[in-house]
Amino acid sequence: MIHMKGFTLIETMVAITILTFAMAGPLFTANRAIVAAQTARDQLTATYLAQEGIEYVRMMRDNSYLKTYNEGGPNISGAAWDTFLNGAASNPSTVTKCRSPKICTLDPLSDSIPLTHCPSENCSPLYLTGCVNGTGGLVCTPPNLYTQQELPGSISSSFTRTIQAIEISPNEEKIVSTVSWSFHGTSYSVTVSDHLTAWQ
Repeated sequence: MIHMKGFTLIETMVAITILTFAMAGPLFTANRAIVAAQTARDQLTATYLAQEGIEYVRMMRDNSYLKTYNEGGPNISGAAWDTFLNGAASNPSTVTKCRSPKICTLDPLSDSIPLTHCPSENCSPLYLTGCVNGTGGLVCTPPNLYTQQELPGSISSSFTRTIQAIEISPNEEKIVSTVSWSFHGTSYSVTVSDHLTAWQ
């Protein structure tokens, strides 16, 4: 009589269960590490976009002062500050239209009006520019720039940037730049703020 030894069905099921549990932990850890890396990447991008918003509004203030200084006249600092806040015929982009509770969006690629009031609570998301093959060859926009414009070759990103101004005093504005995005159903945001004053 020949006796054959082997695994029973129950032993096989127990072995498979143990292997499954043994592999589930490292796979879950790897998945969480990938999600954490992607979240960190998005947070870094959002931080740069929020800081860009602050720097661009500061540049608007500085350009207003330089233009007023070159034109000359009395009270250059006050006139430049008023132009920065309320705009002018040559500079229709105003900071006061972004005063809390209103919000604006910022487009560095816009030549005329970089600050645009958002008609609702939700501003439109940013587009990331790139290059595509067109009928006459390769059509490129400035590569890897975030803009409000849907240019050829641009793709919609998950980032939305808002700019808000809060009046602290007649000669001081707090500028708040917020970038928000969603990843795997979770909402994130980064906020950077700075105080701008009139040139003295």
